[in-house]
Amino acid sequence: MRTKIAIQGIKGSFHHQVAQEYYYQNVEVDECLSFEELVDSLISGKSDQAVMAIENSIAGPIIPNYALIDKNNLHIIGEHYLDIHQNLMALKGQKIEDIHEVHSHPMALLQCMEFLKKYPNIKLVEDKDTAETARRIHEKQLTGIAAIASKTASEMYDLEILAPEIQTINNNMTRFVIINKEESFVDKNEINRASIKFELDHKRGSLAAVLNVMSDCKLNLTKIQSLPKIETPWKYSFFVDVTFEKYDDYAKAKSLLEIMAEYFKVLGEYKNTKP
Repeated sequence: MRTKIAIQGIKGSFHHQVAQEYYYQNVEVDECLSFEELVDSLISGKSDQAVMAIENSIAGPIIPNYALIDKNNLHIIGEHYLDIHQNLMALKGQKIEDIHEVHSHPMALLQCMEFLKKYPNIKLVEDKDTAETARRIHEKQLTGIAAIASKTASEMYDLEILAPEIQTINNNMTRFVIINKEESFVDKNEINRASIKFELDHKRGSLAAVLNVMSDCKLNLTKIQSLPKIETPWKYSFFVDVTFEKYDDYAKAKSLLEIMAEYFKVLGEYKNTKP
């Protein structure tokens, strides 16, 4: 039986591209127009695993996605980095001067803001997915409306690229995680990255003490993000990514953090693939 992968967006989207690169070219996908729908697809068994964007080198982390993984007790079993190339596209035969609206995912708009500022008369419209916007322009033959999406989407939906590579920073990379309902069974010798969550007592020095433990155990802190606990005002959960050379160092830190933190949870242990 073929593995089915849930993606946010449709064929031609960046999530679809990651699924093709991480698994194989003609991978079967379940197209979901929101991250909540993607999680539902995985939990219900409609899909076997899922690809989820987690952070971008320009726009930063997608914090609600950490919360979705945590809340639904899902597990990060891998990661994949994708160079993001954003292109402005529309129906053939048009120029930028003919465009009065640009539709795309909020993250894509944010990544191209310097380019878009040159055209103050163009209205920016947030949409659910980059490729879905391109498909809609094609299907409804919408003139005067452009999409920001991948070159693959322009080819798939027969649109003309009016301006290529419009992302603000050329080295624009998004990190995607591969999520599963079950923990992965990766060989400990292969594991050199972990995503964890912890909550601390609200007292002076508690976070500093945790960070010192990580440093003493030779963990490299690659990201720390705080998220307020809605049910407890002024209390925060910390979502942290760490890398390490030896699993034993991480295991030692984990055992200490389980004692120090009021709450401790591993979201995933997997192989670091950062280029």
